[in-house]
Amino acid sequence: MTTRALPTSAPAAQGVAASGIHGFLDALEAAPGIEPHSLMILRHDHVVAAGWWAPYGPGRVHHLYSLSKSFTATAAAFAVAEGLIRLDDPVISYFPELDADITDPRSRAMLVRHVASMAAGHVAEALDGARALDPEDLVRGFLLLPPDRDPGTVFAYSQPTTYTLGAIIQRVTGQSLTEYLRPRLLDPLDIGEVAWTRDRSGRELGFSGLHATTDAIARLGQLYLRDGVWEGERVLPEGWVAEATRAHITTADGTPEGALSDWQQGYGLQFWRSRHGYRGDGAYGQFCLVLPEYDAVVAMTSQSTDMHKVTDLVWEHLLPAFGAEPPHGRREEDAALAGRLAALALPPVPGAPVPPERAQAWSGAEFAPDEEARANLWGEARVRVSATGSDWRVTLVEDGHRLELPLGEGDWAVVDEPVPVAVGGGWTDVETLVVEVAFLETPHRLAVSCSLKDRTFTARWRTRPLQPAPLRSTRAPRGSV
Repeated sequence: MTTRALPTSAPAAQGVAASGIHGFLDALEAAPGIEPHSLMILRHDHVVAAGWWAPYGPGRVHHLYSLSKSFTATAAAFAVAEGLIRLDDPVISYFPELDADITDPRSRAMLVRHVASMAAGHVAEALDGARALDPEDLVRGFLLLPPDRDPGTVFAYSQPTTYTLGAIIQRVTGQSLTEYLRPRLLDPLDIGEVAWTRDRSGRELGFSGLHATTDAIARLGQLYLRDGVWEGERVLPEGWVAEATRAHITTADGTPEGALSDWQQGYGLQFWRSRHGYRGDGAYGQFCLVLPEYDAVVAMTSQSTDMHKVTDLVWEHLLPAFGAEPPHGRREEDAALAGRLAALALPPVPGAPVPPERAQAWSGAEFAPDEEARANLWGEARVRVSATGSDWRVTLVEDGHRLELPLGEGDWAVVDEPVPVAVGGGWTDVETLVVEVAFLETPHRLAVSCSLKDRTFTARWRTRPLQPAPLRSTRAPRGSV
C-alpha cells in the first residue's frame, strides 16, 4: 500500500461532469464481455473518481498482463540515462556468450530500439517459435529465430521483444526489474507493494507478470502526463516521454485512415498510440490511458473479452465529460457519484441454499472431474462438498493441494490463503451446485459445477490465464518488493 494518497477533488471542481462518469459506469456494467474490477480517473492532478467493484478492493494488487511492458520501458529510460544501455546498440552486443550461435544477419542487425518498439522484423508473435528453439533461454531462442524482414520495417506484437529488453536491463544492472525500479520509480512515486513473475531462468518476465494496484497504474500515467515530473521533481529523463509515446512503427496494416482502431494508431516504446492520447494496456482489460489533450488519466482493471469496447466507451462517455470550465451547481451530482463509487459491487452468483430434502445427500459428497475439468486443472483433481451446521464448503483438490471454498449466503465469501479468492454460488436445482471462484489478484474467474446425479464436476475458466499455472499459483508471486 502507498503511504501518501493522491490529491482528490470533486469532479465539478476539475471541470468534469459527474453525469459522464455515471454514463461510463452504466455502459461498463451493461456491456456483455466486460466485468470491471476497478477505475480511477484523474484530471488536473486530482483523483476525481475512484471505485472498486467488490470483492475487489484498493489494497489488492492485480495482474497487469501486458501493461507490465510500460513499466519495463520506464526501467529502460533510467538505464539509458545512466549510460548502461543505448537504444542504437545491437541486441547481440549485450549477450556475447551467444555471439557464435547467432548467425542470421537480420538477428545480428537487431537494435535495442527495435525490440523496444516491437519492430524486430518478425511478422507475427514469436513466443512459441522462440521457446521451441530454446525452452531454457528465451533470449537465445528469440535470436535464433530469423526475422522475416529487416528490423525496423515491420510491426509484430511479440512477447520475446519485451522479454529481451527486460533481460538486457537485468543483465547490465545486476538487479531484477523490480529492484532496479524501486529507488528510481516506485519509491519516488510512493508506490508500495508490487510483485513480478519470474521465469525458470530467474528473470522477471518484463512483457507480463507484474502485479500492482490500480493506484500504481494511475501514478505511472500521471508521471507520463506530466512529462516525467512528479511533485515538482524530475523523475524520468527529459525527453523520454515524448520519445517513448510517439509512433516508432506503423500498426495500421493498410487500413484506411478513417477506419483505424485504437490498435492501429502506431506503437512507441512499449506504449500504444490511441485515437486519443496514448496508453499501456494488458490482456483482459488492464488500462493506463494518458490523455494530454484533456489533462487526464484513466486507470482501470477488469476481466474483459472486448478491450476495443472499453476504449470505445471511454471516448463516448468520458471525453465529453472533460469540460474546459468547472460546471457550477453540481454538488448533488458529485455527491451521488461518490455514493455510487463507494457501493460498487459485482453481482452475486445466482444460487439458492441447499434444498432441505437433499442436504444429507450433498453433505460429504465427492465428485470426479469430467473431461473439461481435467483440461483446465493440474494433475489429479477432485471436489468434496461438506457442511458444518448451516455452513457449506466446497473443497477443491488439485494435484494434492487443497483450496477451501466457503459458500456465502447471497454474497461473495473472501479467502486469502493459500490464494486470494472470492467465492459465490449455490444450488441451481436439487442435483446441481454451481460455484464461481474469482482469483482476486488476477482478472480471472473459474466456474465449478457439481452434478450429484453423475458424481462429476466440471471446471471452466471465464477467461483463461495466458500463462497456465496451478490454481495455487494464480496470484501475485510471493516475496514482493
